[in-house]
Amino acid sequence: MGNKPTIALSHLGCEKNRIDTEHMLGLLARAGYQVDSNEELADYVIVNTCSFIEAARAESVRTLVELAEANKKIVVTGCMAQHFQAELLAELPEAVAVVGTGDYNKIVDVIQRVETGERVQEISAEPTYIADETTPRYRTTTEGVAYLRIAEGCDYRCAFCIIPHLRGPMRSRPIESIVAEAQQLAAEGVQEIILISQITTAYGIDIYGEPKLAELLRALGKVEIPWIRMHYAYPTGLTAPVIAAIKETANVLPYLDLPLQHSHPEILRAMNRPWQGRVNDEIIDKLKTAMPGAVLRTTLIVGFPGERSSHFAHLYEFVQRHEFDHVGVFTFSPEEGTPAYNLPDRLPEAVKEERRELLMALQQPISLKKNQGEVGKVVDVLVEQENPATGEYIGRSARFSPEVDGLVYVRGQARLSGICSVKITAADVYDLYGQIVGHSSAGQDG
Repeated sequence: MGNKPTIALSHLGCEKNRIDTEHMLGLLARAGYQVDSNEELADYVIVNTCSFIEAARAESVRTLVELAEANKKIVVTGCMAQHFQAELLAELPEAVAVVGTGDYNKIVDVIQRVETGERVQEISAEPTYIADETTPRYRTTTEGVAYLRIAEGCDYRCAFCIIPHLRGPMRSRPIESIVAEAQQLAAEGVQEIILISQITTAYGIDIYGEPKLAELLRALGKVEIPWIRMHYAYPTGLTAPVIAAIKETANVLPYLDLPLQHSHPEILRAMNRPWQGRVNDEIIDKLKTAMPGAVLRTTLIVGFPGERSSHFAHLYEFVQRHEFDHVGVFTFSPEEGTPAYNLPDRLPEAVKEERRELLMALQQPISLKKNQGEVGKVVDVLVEQENPATGEYIGRSARFSPEVDGLVYVRGQARLSGICSVKITAADVYDLYGQIVGHSSAGQDG
């Protein structure tokens, strides 16, 4: 390895950030750097930050301050570096470099420059880079699952969202590039690929002139991966061809993550999502008719400026009526640089928190009923962890996406990172419990 410094990498934020982290790890390892998970032993710590909402920024700042207090040389990458580059350099003397969201591919060059004593600021004003199947990558997920980025950036302009400013315009990868990476992941033993981008249903519109998600799904259907899951499927993009592709492609899971944010047309208009107010109910009903067994997840924002109690009542009734399988609820976070930041009629934190709790309380019995509907069924479970103390294995069924949904706790002999058949014997609000009755795909014997 020569005299190259040791580098640790601290990952914060979403799975899009995780992929950036994995590419930085791959690039550094290929260049001969020793990458260590122990921050105390490392010469440099790269912190891949999140700046999506206030809570995420607070976590990023806390991590940076702790490392600074430990006299670590810090390389700040990711959304917060893109967002607050000048402030970070001014307020954090320990920061030897800041690297933007479209510049992480230059990480080896950044470290080399830092080693010569330069304080590096490597940030493109408008990010344009997107990694492809040729970019080295060291995966940080469990062996059986991998995220696969199909596009980066966003052309939508939702009033509350800073992401287009931080990640740049939408840029899709060609279908051939995505399929090539999926084949590489299949060769590594991956059982589940999760397709991610800012707006998955808009995939391809920038390079093909029209959305090509249906064609992409059918092409991925030829790759030997048991499960392909989609995140961030905007409802208006779930067209008849996309629904047909989901139904007709055996390894594409009927799992739809719909970031609806709200139900009331007035709030959606204020959010700069007016198109959605007209079609929310219609699209969800259409999805349920076309795919009765589909798992529907959504994320919602409460406490948007001007949200009256009548608007919230509309949202409450909407969640009650549609009975989503999984619901995530966030309180509105005012982001400087977004149109919503200057909106009048902000709600007190206590009101926002109360509304969030009311929606979560409404959803709990719905989630419990959905989970109890699985009891007695034999379902496929991707086994991801083993608890030697209890002899229990932990995994997920097709109904559950990693980190945001529930888990399946199973007894019996399982293979780690393999898919097995499990008879579900019990359920609670979040998780399922069962007994292994057979194996359906490879993994490591446990």
